Amino acid sequence: MINFLIFGPPGSGKGTQSVKLASEFSLIHLSTGDMLREEVAGQTGLGRKVEGIMQRGELVPDDVVIEMIAERLDANPGAGGFIFDGFPRTVDQARALDETLADKNTSICKMLMLEVEHEELVRRLILRAEVSGRPDDKNLDIIENRIKVYKEKTEPVISYYRKDNKYQTVNGMGDIDEIFHRLCEVIRACI
Repeated sequence: MINFLIFGPPGSGKGTQSVKLASEFSLIHLSTGDMLREEVAGQTGLGRKVEGIMQRGELVPDDVVIEMIAERLDANPGAGGFIFDGFPRTVDQARALDETLADKNTSICKMLMLEVEHEELVRRLILRAEVSGRPDDKNLDIIENRIKVYKEKTEPVISYYRKDNKYQTVNGMGDIDEIFHRLCEVIRACI
């Protein structure tokens, strides 16, 4: 089993690239953001619990996200690997993911960090709001808060994976196919 994290601030292209990489390398794509939005749209107990948190651009509590990820891993015991999109967001989540994967005799191969300039992130998110209608992409204050929260809460995870030599930056500027080819080169080096 081969497992990757795809990382980057909101608007960096994690979701777009994760779907392409999952198809290219026969991985299961797990997007915590998509899974949480499905829960909110379905007005499940979890969805009602996290809706306000997500609308404010804040991070959903670790225990909630970890439980949701563990359920998805357990639901796919024969998978060849996973690409985690938007997870882990905190060092505690990273530790919990490593423990969960170790219980399944596997680990993270690489944390792939998409590096994108701030102005480009904002441009992409505003454009995405026009196309997808995602409410968290429509408001500039919410966009700025999401990027700020990402930097404050999520970037420490870099140090966690860097210490094990699992951290790899990838230029996230350019068109979708250019970025995809850069990511594929890194993944092929791990296989």
